[in-house]
Amino acid sequence: MATTRKDLRGRTLRKGEMQRSSDKRYAYSYTDPLGRRKYIYANDLVTLREKEAQLTKDQMDGLDIYVAGKATVNFVFDRYMSLKTNLRQTTRSNYLYMYDRFVRDTFGKKKVAEIRYSDVLQFYNYLLDKQGLQTNTLESVHTLLHPTFQLAVRDEIVRKNPTDGVMAEIKKSSAQTTDVRHALTIPQQRTFMEHIANHPVYCHWWPLFTVLLGTGCRIGEALGLRWDDLDYERRTISINHSLVYYPVGESRNSVLHISKPKTEAGVRTIPMFDTVKDAFEMLHEEQKESGWNNVEIDGMTGFIFCNRFGNVPNPQSVNRAIKRIIADYNAGEEVEAKKRHRENFAASGASSAAGLFGTPPAAHVLHKALRKRDQPEGHPIGHGA
Repeated sequence: MATTRKDLRGRTLRKGEMQRSSDKRYAYSYTDPLGRRKYIYANDLVTLREKEAQLTKDQMDGLDIYVAGKATVNFVFDRYMSLKTNLRQTTRSNYLYMYDRFVRDTFGKKKVAEIRYSDVLQFYNYLLDKQGLQTNTLESVHTLLHPTFQLAVRDEIVRKNPTDGVMAEIKKSSAQTTDVRHALTIPQQRTFMEHIANHPVYCHWWPLFTVLLGTGCRIGEALGLRWDDLDYERRTISINHSLVYYPVGESRNSVLHISKPKTEAGVRTIPMFDTVKDAFEMLHEEQKESGWNNVEIDGMTGFIFCNRFGNVPNPQSVNRAIKRIIADYNAGEEVEAKKRHRENFAASGASSAAGLFGTPPAAHVLHKALRKRDQPEGHPIGHGA
């Protein structure tokens, strides 16, 4: 049977009310439209309940403003986000970051009922021309504004969604072209791995990139691997979670968390190639001598990959390493081209068996490098780096 909460004077407290024993102050907790826990405080219970009543009135006034069509885009977006109860924390954090950075302090202050198609088009052009956004980033902003206005349409606050057709018009008239991501060719992969293996500074990255290219894992899946996920007897790797790195709280400081796959299909078992096994054994011997990775993330321990600070690397650090490695290779290629009086392939953007790189591939692109599991003999690291 549930017990009734009371204050130090024996008075019954309502749901959400509490009295702190440390300073005897009263507090009331509630959840805001973004799903964040908030508190209001008072020195006595009467004042606290007056603040509770004012809070309820303010919330109802906000609803009245919404129904009257006088609410801002910010109000409707916050309302939309409060209804998305099934969002992953990483997705929610990314949505809030994009909206707060590009919309909230400008377009978000406009009244939703007064916005027309041309207003949205003008705002998108502003983001492209003045803010320097790429079309892909603008699409991310659009995926937030479109369902926000669609909620207003369904609530019969506005008749039509003013964002309909705007992105199609932007793409038709914009001079920008959408970048096409290309997986590394097999010769490029070989050269990439050989350069790392023979480099005195970057050689410690060889095991990680061997695993990335030899498994096809996403960067978060690879960094989240634990020793318990490896089965040497069956030569398999269990992919059952992913490591994510995203900003949290009002400070927006990024932290590492464990994310489960969105669907059952995300949980899978993949083969362990010989060179991948060698990479794991190399890391095992290193940690056996220098000490095991004791970092705990959301209750999980025993992570395979570890940086020089004793922490699990985050995806951004891997991306930065890729850029440094490729810049180092291309710099060497320029020197060799001058010595041999030939064209610098890296500068010309050409691609050859020498494995030349123009634009650095992001870590999440590397997992596309190996797609055919039935052809291990063609793998760029199948015979060692």
